[in-house]
Amino acid sequence: MYNWMVWFHLLSLISWFAVLFYLPRLFVYHAENAQNTGFVEVVKVMEMKIYKYIGVPAMWATVLSGSYLAFELGFDGAWLHTKIFFVLVLMAYFYSLGHFREKFLEDDCPKSGKFFRMYNEVPTLLLMVIVAMVILKPF
Repeated sequence: MYNWMVWFHLLSLISWFAVLFYLPRLFVYHAENAQNTGFVEVVKVMEMKIYKYIGVPAMWATVLSGSYLAFELGFDGAWLHTKIFFVLVLMAYFYSLGHFREKFLEDDCPKSGKFFRMYNEVPTLLLMVIVAMVILKPF
């Protein structure tokens, strides 16, 4: 069962990160084309669908399968606690994307395309730390 859960956890993680990488890119297009109402309406639908129908289920599948795996490991090791901390930071980042999506939905997001280009780097940095914890187990 453990190996199947690792398989499911990795698939969920990949799906979640697809959203974490793509949604801020949609925000860049949205922010930089705010005057093009037809385009903005299409992007709003895309943002909603990727967040609600892919992102939320993928995040919870990742968290729940990861919780099972951590339980199986007995929550043993500082590396695991560090990984869990950075996953919580990643979840906060994901929910911040939901906040920005709501602001765009109301046509009230003051952030620029440049901001979202930089904000899009956050999940990459978190992914590097999280994967390092799992593979290297430095603590």
